[in-house]
Amino acid sequence: MSQPHVVALGGTLRSESATGRLLAAALEMAAARGARTTLLTGDEIAFPHYEPDVAAANRAVARYLEALRSADAVIVGSPGYHGTLSGLVKTALDYAEQLRTDERVYFDGLPVGLIATAAGWQAAVSTLHALRTITHSLRGWPTPMGLAINTAEPGDCIARCSGQMEVMVDQIFEFLRR
Repeated sequence: MSQPHVVALGGTLRSESATGRLLAAALEMAAARGARTTLLTGDEIAFPHYEPDVAAANRAVARYLEALRSADAVIVGSPGYHGTLSGLVKTALDYAEQLRTDERVYFDGLPVGLIATAAGWQAAVSTLHALRTITHSLRGWPTPMGLAINTAEPGDCIARCSGQMEVMVDQIFEFLRR
């Protein structure tokens, strides 16, 4: 594969959210390895609750689905709200249902990196677990290295987890080489 397309989705509606910054950093690592990248965060995934008829008529949803259709790998990031992923990210993932009749159903056969952030370990870990469960349901292959990041710890979260993120991105590329 000459130039894989890695799509990252998630984050929050805040422009400087920790999750959005981590997704952007993961895509920078992927781009350094030769990937074409697309970041879908904030308003780009602020969709109405999933409804099949809405998907067909909503241009933003159509752009999102086209990015997923052209993806060779996906990275999903979510803040942990009350012990699980945010409604924003869950709704965006719900729209992947529109891929059910595609030649490649959902995320079938795609490596999927996962990033969960929270102001505490319990919510970060349980959010990562929820993201793994959803990835399996969408037929994706979660990388063995998933990131659970406690944003309440001092220091820059990107610097603290850059080694783990490098491993996750390397695993995505190893999967793509196979």
